[in-house]
Amino acid sequence: MDIAVAGPTGSIGSELVKELICEGHHVTAIVRPGSSRISNLPESDMVTVIECDISDYKSLFEKGKCDIFYHLAWAGTTVSSRSDPDLQSDNIQYALDAVSLAKDWGAKKFIGTGSQAEYGPSDIPFTPSTPIRPVSAYGVAKYAAGRLCGMCCRENNMEFNWTRILSTYGKNDSSGTLIRYVIDTLKDGKAPQLTRCEQVWDYIYSEDCAKALISVGDRGIDGKTYCIGSGSSRLLKDYVEDIRSIVSPDCAIDYGAIDYYPDQPMMLCADISELTHDTGFIPQTSFKDGIRQIVAYLS
Repeated sequence: MDIAVAGPTGSIGSELVKELICEGHHVTAIVRPGSSRISNLPESDMVTVIECDISDYKSLFEKGKCDIFYHLAWAGTTVSSRSDPDLQSDNIQYALDAVSLAKDWGAKKFIGTGSQAEYGPSDIPFTPSTPIRPVSAYGVAKYAAGRLCGMCCRENNMEFNWTRILSTYGKNDSSGTLIRYVIDTLKDGKAPQLTRCEQVWDYIYSEDCAKALISVGDRGIDGKTYCIGSGSSRLLKDYVEDIRSIVSPDCAIDYGAIDYYPDQPMMLCADISELTHDTGFIPQTSFKDGIRQIVAYLS
């Protein structure tokens, strides 16, 4: 099949492209002009790169084709940007532009990627039917984009799925992520400065997340929303201790050096039973194995 991926250079998108070409699909990767992360994409005759800003998708009309369109692109994902209502609201229109582009390219199915931020704080595992109470502009915009994209797809006779992705970690994470920060700091022989790490967290390896997205593309039921995570959760401190045991067992970790930020969610866990039932997806990579792969990749 011909697959389009908007936002293909990040931790999830780059793994999605790799998994798709391994399955024999041709991928059109829509990349931000001048992206410093374009090297994350595999060099392959099965990948066609098109440079286009997220705000200019209409310029790509009649310049491609696809059977499935994955929309992972999003402007303003840093902590400070996520609280900017103007910037986040622009993303809603960009997502609708992506639906229009998918229609123009002949897509039969559109898959959008949302976030646990759509739910807001919760003390129970997230399901597709968990009440939506976002507390950030980012979460509000993701939810609005998902609802409006679904309506637009129905109007254009395209199948549609929305996914809400929990915390991922992988080889192409930016240095600002918690996992990468802990790995890099321990490798330098220094003590990571962390919160008390009392949160109960769900981490999914980026390769597994990519496979989950592909399973939704292949077998997801039209119109449904799916939560994507590992389906299990532990104290964040336990994850950090796993990283220490692999990278530098004798190094100290400064728990409590940093305060929790306002509205800090203390539980993030996905109930993936509906995803597994509909698509057969089951995560394959344990947290420790994922960390070992990242450390080997960075060496």
